[in-house]
Amino acid sequence: MTSSQKSKAGGPGVYARLGVKPVINAQSWVTALGGSLMAPEVLRAMQEASTAFVDLHALHLAAGELVARACGAEAGLVTGGAAASNVLMAAACMAGDDPSKIDRLPDSSGMKNEVVIFEGHRNHYDSNFEVAGARVVPWGFARTGKPYQLEEAITGKTCAMAWIAAPFMLDPMPLKEAAEIAHSHGVPVIVDAAAEVPPMENLTRFIANGADLVGYSGGKGIRGPQATGLLAGRRDLVAAAFQNYLNTHGTRAGVGRSSKASKEDIVGLVTALQIFMDTDHEAVWAGWRAGAQHIVDRLQDIDGLHVVLEDGDPNRQGPQAVIYFERDWGGQGPDAVRDALRAGDPAIHVGAGGYRDEINVVMTNVQPGEERLIADRLEEILSGTGDGNSGSEGSTS
Repeated sequence: MTSSQKSKAGGPGVYARLGVKPVINAQSWVTALGGSLMAPEVLRAMQEASTAFVDLHALHLAAGELVARACGAEAGLVTGGAAASNVLMAAACMAGDDPSKIDRLPDSSGMKNEVVIFEGHRNHYDSNFEVAGARVVPWGFARTGKPYQLEEAITGKTCAMAWIAAPFMLDPMPLKEAAEIAHSHGVPVIVDAAAEVPPMENLTRFIANGADLVGYSGGKGIRGPQATGLLAGRRDLVAAAFQNYLNTHGTRAGVGRSSKASKEDIVGLVTALQIFMDTDHEAVWAGWRAGAQHIVDRLQDIDGLHVVLEDGDPNRQGPQAVIYFERDWGGQGPDAVRDALRAGDPAIHVGAGGYRDEINVVMTNVQPGEERLIADRLEEILSGTGDGNSGSEGSTS
């Protein structure tokens, strides 16, 4: 086999030259697996953007208008990822567009610097608020929260109320109700909705329900560059975020400087966003549904397993094949099955579910034909008929 054939068999040559093998991603748009795949139109737009210089400020303003329209907001901004949007949201709420305060961050002493957040929304990404210099103040309990607890958490030091929207996240009350409480105290509401698109209506849902700023990943369901994010919301707060991003009026770079996006990133993101808005999402979901159903059909007769197509659950990112392990199951447990899938060639990554210990096959990044390979490998492992390596390319000599 020639070297070019080896590259074709083992994946893109650029990875082969680095000694890295591509994987099958049935886990979702996770950063650890590269987010999503960009459409050819996005790649062409980025390549074209790389052929000329441009006033980045003017490009940001033009791109921000498209982001704002997509999100039903007054203003928008392209950032260096959803985490970057969190940093900028917190910075905007603490320092505003005051150059002296922007210069000082992440030293927020003397500023309103507390971000209140429901205890059940705490996750390892809320550290991005702290990167900007904010202090995270939890309220409520892990699974419940009452309006009076939010009221008590808000003080004269509160700069924002953070709200985290994510699969399987427990909400203490509707966002609209929490936003009304925050707004009654003059406190803006910032929402981390990194992985909440699709469905497309989630682009506008959070602003409509009271968010003053909301951030999304550009490299997940929107299929833009992985290192991009969208930030949308109130015009004054987006402008403040932009100043904390570039700090054109201060004496040193703002705390958001590492959140910057390149001209290629900005063009790629807005191109992907336009494609996303023009996409027939019902047709896309139908494809995911068919792939998930194929896996369900292949596995549903294995004793001790309950294998179902879950479709319409807002906690699931589209139609999924979900494997539940019953009490009389005598085979390998979920963790061992996931390990076996990852140990194969090519490695297959699947989800860990959310309701209990389960395996969920997320179709969002499964490429055409891969559903058959996933079903083959799962059938071998779960029925005990093989080692789960049926997808190996075999000898490359």
